[in-house]
Amino acid sequence: MPEHTYPAPRARWLVFAAVLVADVMDLLSTTVTNVATPSILRDLHAPAWPAPWLGASYALALGSTLVLGARLGDRFGARRVFLTGLCGFAAASALGALAPSVGVLVLFRVVQGACGALLIPQGFTLLLHTFPRAELGKVFGLFGPLMAVSSISGPVLAGLLMTADPFGSGWRAVFLLNLVVAVALLPLAAASLPRLDADPAVRLDPAAVVLLSAGLLGVLAALTLLQAPSSPVPPAVLGVLGSTALAGFVVQQRGARHPLLAPSLFRNRSFVAGVVVGTGFFAVTSGLLFATTLYLQIGRGLGVLPAASIVAAASAGIIAASFSIRALIPRSGRRLLLIGLLLFAFGVCCYLAVVLFADGPLWLLVIPLLVCGLGMGCGFGTVFALALGDIDEREAGSASGTLNGAQQIANAIGAALISAGYLTLATRTSPERGLLVCLVIVLGCTALALPLLPRRAADTH
Repeated sequence: MPEHTYPAPRARWLVFAAVLVADVMDLLSTTVTNVATPSILRDLHAPAWPAPWLGASYALALGSTLVLGARLGDRFGARRVFLTGLCGFAAASALGALAPSVGVLVLFRVVQGACGALLIPQGFTLLLHTFPRAELGKVFGLFGPLMAVSSISGPVLAGLLMTADPFGSGWRAVFLLNLVVAVALLPLAAASLPRLDADPAVRLDPAAVVLLSAGLLGVLAALTLLQAPSSPVPPAVLGVLGSTALAGFVVQQRGARHPLLAPSLFRNRSFVAGVVVGTGFFAVTSGLLFATTLYLQIGRGLGVLPAASIVAAASAGIIAASFSIRALIPRSGRRLLLIGLLLFAFGVCCYLAVVLFADGPLWLLVIPLLVCGLGMGCGFGTVFALALGDIDEREAGSASGTLNGAQQIANAIGAALISAGYLTLATRTSPERGLLVCLVIVLGCTALALPLLPRRAADTH
């Protein structure tokens, strides 16, 4: 797109604000349940094993349908699909606040995630059509620190709301928070988002949609049910069915005339590297923070606000690192990502040391969590810039759907596996033993990501 066809600077940043608030809302929807889960289970008289479902159901629905949401944006126009998803998200949030049981709440979380799948992937499409290529490094560099603010806001706001208990709403106020954010975003989005042309040539293959969504659903459901004492369908069966569907999707895509995922994306080394490394990084960080919250609240009996305050140290580290390295991302992406992984691994080692050797107050965990957060801050924004820096505007919908889908799937897998391991081991042995095993797993997965880093950063100029 020629330079003169881009919107004026003020209009560009209004689009950025609308997209950012949508992503903030997504993060709030994911992280608020981490702190609220124990209270939800107590209030609704539910056992401990559904705990991962409260977060994973949202991420599962979102992650398994994001690619479809991105292609719907290509087909019908990103602005139209964005606004449709936003309205559905607001309605699902309101219904979640009224849920009478864990099962009903999980159902509305699934609806919320499906609406998020319409909303979230349009963001990168809108940004790639709004900002000149030379400004994209700065734009994507801002996402890390600003979304970090929302990652710290989620647990802390949840803790504050549940402590204040407005109108006796308890944990339900957490879901009303999503409703307030969605309603506030609607007029901004309607006024600022550009009207991109729909592409009637885009075809949605029903077989591909069913195979991909069913495959991801089966695999993620199997992982989430690993810690359940009983299940109507064994997790192994769900895993096999999901894997089979994903294999069928890969075969089907090879001969498809209108593939759901643009094949050219997977010839782009920066994009592939960003997706692979980012998926692993998001998985271990999500699992670490969720397991920490469960340990503090269920294992050590901390209240909502004290637990949120300790975990907030990680988000404070994300903010500090993200703002510090933002200007370096366009030319030093690979080195920053390497530094982020190493810092995160060092923080996990410090965390292990505190749990093993420090017989002291729980606030000592603030130090290793802060170091972990510094590593996350170096990695989060860098992964987005690395993956999307060389993407053509025509591939934006497919790329954003794939990257956001990978992130949500990673969050769901990390939270499901690591929290399942923690709950199982904490029940059979002790909370400390369960946490130690989870930390060792996180450290090992981080080490495996190091050889996968690309040799150079994406060129955003």
